[in-house]
Amino acid sequence: MSSPAHSFSTIIITGASSGIGKAYLQSLLQNGSQATIINLSRTEPKGLDLPDSFFHLPCDLSKPQEIDWAADKILSLAYGKPGRWLLINNSGFGSYGPFPEPNLSHTLNMLDLNIRGLVHLTAALLPNIQQQGGAIINIASTAAWQPTPYMAAYGASKSFVLQWSLALAAEQKEKGIQVLAVCPGPTESDFFRRAGFGEAPLAGWGQTAAQVVDATWNALGKGRTLVVSGFLNRCLCALSCRLPKVCQAPIAAFVLRRMRLNAMKSRNANV
Repeated sequence: MSSPAHSFSTIIITGASSGIGKAYLQSLLQNGSQATIINLSRTEPKGLDLPDSFFHLPCDLSKPQEIDWAADKILSLAYGKPGRWLLINNSGFGSYGPFPEPNLSHTLNMLDLNIRGLVHLTAALLPNIQQQGGAIINIASTAAWQPTPYMAAYGASKSFVLQWSLALAAEQKEKGIQVLAVCPGPTESDFFRRAGFGEAPLAGWGQTAAQVVDATWNALGKGRTLVVSGFLNRCLCALSCRLPKVCQAPIAAFVLRRMRLNAMKSRNANV
């Protein structure tokens, strides 16, 4: 069965140099996408056989002036090319520790990337997506479904992504633009290393980045506006929705403390 990604002639991905973003890029290449693929990230993807139709734009999406530059370059690369557009807003990072650890600058930079950068780039490209037709995929998280003590700012940023995406989907439906919010749980990627875990916690619970990508294409093909990737993650989110908000936070605090302790024990045992 043909991937729904084959219906797009221009595909923009943020953060395709690693993790889930790189898995999206690998999936497109393996399935023979003929689209012009444009990656926005600070570093170029490594270890892939990239076609001439691939373009890397070095860009720090936490900086407004670099987003404006990248948007202009995208419009130039896609100028005069017919066909639908797909924007995959994947870039983001997190941190672990009581607020404002590790430091306020780190936290503000995370919010700039996870929220403002996503909104800025989408706004810059939306007129062309509406004109050409297409879709927008925003990577949220299962952390968006409840307060997340020790990852407070990260969880709140992903809650914004989730709620904003669903609202945007309702606005854009009449224009024929599909907006899909993707909520992965713990995933094998660089995310947890950068957040301070060393490795993905909750062994046996998490997914591979490729599984998240497969869930995305399936949901996109069905015209959905939301997908939680993985059966256990869907159960967790369903349970969370049924608990009062004041109960969610202490439960999440207990779980996240345990995750951190288990990750630290595992890392020390392997030293």
